[in-house]
Amino acid sequence: MSSETPLSGNTPLSAEARTSTGAPLTRTGTDPLEVYTAYATSTPTGTVTEITAGTPFAGADSSVQARVAERIEGLREELRALAIDLYEHPELGFNEHRSVARIAELLTRHGFAPEVGTFGLDTAFVASVGTTGPHFAIVAEYDALPEIGHACGHNIIAALAAGAFIALAPEVTSLGGRLSIIGTPAEEGGGGKEHVLRAGGFDGVDAAGMVHPSVGNQVSPIYGSGTSGVRRIRVRYRGRAGHAAASPYLGLNALDAVVTAYQSIAQLRQHILPIDRIHGIITNGGVAPNVVPELAEAEFLVRSSEIETLKVLTERVLDILEAAALATGTTAEIDADFEPPYLPLKPNVLLNKHWARHLEERGRVVPLTPARPTQGGPSTDMGNVSWAIPAVHPALGLGGAPDVLPHNAAFAESTIEPPAIDALVDAAIALAGLAADYLADAELRTAVREEFDRNGGVRRWQE
Repeated sequence: MSSETPLSGNTPLSAEARTSTGAPLTRTGTDPLEVYTAYATSTPTGTVTEITAGTPFAGADSSVQARVAERIEGLREELRALAIDLYEHPELGFNEHRSVARIAELLTRHGFAPEVGTFGLDTAFVASVGTTGPHFAIVAEYDALPEIGHACGHNIIAALAAGAFIALAPEVTSLGGRLSIIGTPAEEGGGGKEHVLRAGGFDGVDAAGMVHPSVGNQVSPIYGSGTSGVRRIRVRYRGRAGHAAASPYLGLNALDAVVTAYQSIAQLRQHILPIDRIHGIITNGGVAPNVVPELAEAEFLVRSSEIETLKVLTERVLDILEAAALATGTTAEIDADFEPPYLPLKPNVLLNKHWARHLEERGRVVPLTPARPTQGGPSTDMGNVSWAIPAVHPALGLGGAPDVLPHNAAFAESTIEPPAIDALVDAAIALAGLAADYLADAELRTAVREEFDRNGGVRRWQE
């Protein structure tokens, strides 16, 4: 691997603004003109000039692929049962104890010995076959959302990952490599994959992949639909309490500081890139209307589809949070990155093409491009993995109505319907097929790594 490149700048921020670890935040400057001009005129990382769906690499023998597909079809009812079980018993990030036990039970039943509680996380797990040679990791997620359960379809992700691993494992010895399934908690908040990365969970892994559920019959393009990086910021304003009627002039209104910050961020939105997003809530606005609030708090998510633009957008938001304190006479305590930041996804196009090859054999149509996101979008901690090793994170629709979108209860219900199980099986077959191709074809592996290095190589958040 190439040497890691830190993503922060060099100029100290005020001592009030710190990361969750207590380290002062750093920044490069607050005027976005240079970065935004560079973005508008650049060829973005990962852009491919020759747009074609084909690949010259043979991958694994067709007989291997046929056996893998047959095994996954044979696992259909077990995988369906797992998806339904996780749907019926949703668990939040870092608390997915029952979910992990259920996945581990399935793996154990098929002759594997998953290690649970790995990488310093109670609800992470890993199972592996093979001891030497190229190493491909299938990645699983299984955390749910508060109140609306598996409304992002992580029950489907877990089931298809388990199916792909179980079905491909018997071929690994003949292919001459290693295969792992790595269970990563807390994707919806908490950055489980970043924690696994920091603990060395992907050390020695050469490439990785997972599949995410999507809307209707949508399939993500070969050249990637892109995701946004995201950073999480909390701010606490401290003022001075006072009687709101008798002596408000003796108080310093912390709620005014929060409102000033929120409104200023809203005004900022007309001057940010289409790939940027900022959204937040006021989490504490005071205790009583007749008391000048001495404490008020808010939380914001800052997103962008490019690393450098995410850095600049974060800096602009931090400026606003500090300025609101100055404007109101309060003090600001800023806790940035209280959860690990998520990097924008860098999908490996060549790996995506092999996923597409096998998915199209299942009768699905995979579009080609856009080569660059035109607007902001969701985030995933698989983005962090994609900047550490070559990785893919394609999406496949679950066959529900086109207006049934992730992160609502109706989407959760759609994950256990027959079309979703069909998608689960197709996705598992395509993911296992991709992994088989990677393990079998040395020329493919070389080309995958060359693409990864050409598009920026290894980058990590500065810890």
